Amino acid sequence: MNIYRNMLNKRFLAPIAIGVISAGLFACTSCSEEKKDDNGKEDIVDTDTVKTLGLNVGGELFSVPSPIQTALLIQKSGISYDKSILSASNKVNTFTTDYAKSLNLGIYGADLGYVSLYNQTQDALGYLASVKQLADKLGISAAFDASTMERIQKNVTNKDSMMVLVGIAYRGSDAYLKNNQRNDLSSLILTGGWIESMHFSISAYKSKPNNEIKFRIAEQKQALGSLIKILGGNKSPEVAALTAQLQDLAKVYDGIQFKYTFVPPTDDTAKKVTYVNSTTEVVVNDEQIVQISEKIKEIRNKIINATQS
Repeated sequence: MNIYRNMLNKRFLAPIAIGVISAGLFACTSCSEEKKDDNGKEDIVDTDTVKTLGLNVGGELFSVPSPIQTALLIQKSGISYDKSILSASNKVNTFTTDYAKSLNLGIYGADLGYVSLYNQTQDALGYLASVKQLADKLGISAAFDASTMERIQKNVTNKDSMMVLVGIAYRGSDAYLKNNQRNDLSSLILTGGWIESMHFSISAYKSKPNNEIKFRIAEQKQALGSLIKILGGNKSPEVAALTAQLQDLAKVYDGIQFKYTFVPPTDDTAKKVTYVNSTTEVVVNDEQIVQISEKIKEIRNKIINATQS
């Protein structure tokens, strides 16, 4: 049994929940600082890009880590870009139900974040087009503000700006869906993004095992529980089947233990900084990681190959 300790205030275990985000965040200039370079492209600085994605259902707030968090962790681990782990961007027309379109919109959005982080311009353009096509097919094109999409296209070669703009677009589309009472689509898009980010983590761990990515996979127990609750209100046969699959995955996570130890914070009055000293230990073994990997692969394959009408 292996034990890993997170010393950064449960950096991934308890991320900041963004709640119900106003549509103003979608193209809000206060969310980012923009500068023009000599080529007219934007240099955008934003500290809010990798926060969690939130959904308010029946007055209860659920939060799920942004796929960009996972992509950042993978890149920082020194793992090279691998296009083979992505869902093919040319399958848009094979998704014929709103259920399949919504889930795969979430998957393509996560893929867009991944390719943007690795500065893969041509691939980014392909996934951007797929995201737009699926939004059109779902009748939610208005969720993707035209000016933001134009900014994304203009900055597709600027990795830092792309990451910020993708984050802004996701928050804005999420807000649009909530404000228009489309939580059914929003929850599926959120689920698709989470499934793909889990797929990223598992693929990265197989490629280059390290404790931080292993922890990243293990600590998704809380996010998985949120997704199951979110989807539980949707009684359609397809969603019920997906929820059952996630519940099977949750049974594997039941064996993963978290041990939180509170240590009083330390204040540095001179620097006006508070250092958090509490720790979280995660108890997980290799067999559990293998079982999680198999379940995620099974669920993802059904989603990306959902061609039934």
